[in-house]
Amino acid sequence: MHNISLNNLEVVVFDVDGTLYNQSLLRKKMLFSLMKYFVFRPWKINELFILYHFRKEREQNKGFKGPNLNEQQYIWCRQKVNQPIDKIKEVVSKWIFNYPNQFLKACTYPGIHLLFKSLAEKNIRIAIYSDYDSIEKMKAMELKADLYVSSTDAQINAFKPNPDGLEFICTKFGITDKNQCLFIGDRLELDGECAKAAGVPFVLVNDVSVNNSLFKNLSKQVLNVVKQETL
Repeated sequence: MHNISLNNLEVVVFDVDGTLYNQSLLRKKMLFSLMKYFVFRPWKINELFILYHFRKEREQNKGFKGPNLNEQQYIWCRQKVNQPIDKIKEVVSKWIFNYPNQFLKACTYPGIHLLFKSLAEKNIRIAIYSDYDSIEKMKAMELKADLYVSSTDAQINAFKPNPDGLEFICTKFGITDKNQCLFIGDRLELDGECAKAAGVPFVLVNDVSVNNSLFKNLSKQVLNVVKQETL
């Protein structure tokens, strides 16, 4: 972070999973919930295979760009589990897009709310850019952004590290100098490479940076820089 200047900062773009909240903690909570659910419903065990292959296929197709990506991700999964698309969507909706949201507030990283508040106070716009839909997750964490972008949105149709989503955000906000934008994410091979391809400065979130009060320190830097600059 010390190598990145926040002078003239106009937009901060956040990844969501593993960036705004502790994904390891969430996974522990979800593992307990899944075990509790399926131990009493063994006849539904095929749902676990759906979840496994849905995530695996998305991971194996990182960087993929193509039409109707939102639908394509379910087609990849169907080819592995031989289940109807509607069934796959039902399972994914329940266990990936909805059920975990109840745990997100408790898993949110310390300092995130302070950073969002500081950015809003200084009229620095906030964008969310995730490979997954994030609006309901943000509501669960009680966080608000100015723009929400998912890789599966019709205007993007590309997984990270393809930079189309980040480029879309910059264009949407009229950013021509990429140093006026900052991307914060937790996966160097996805978020970091995406930022590199788009020419946008990048901050990595990991256990070390979080334990060193990354978000609280960023908040202080935002406040100090904006106060010192007359832009």
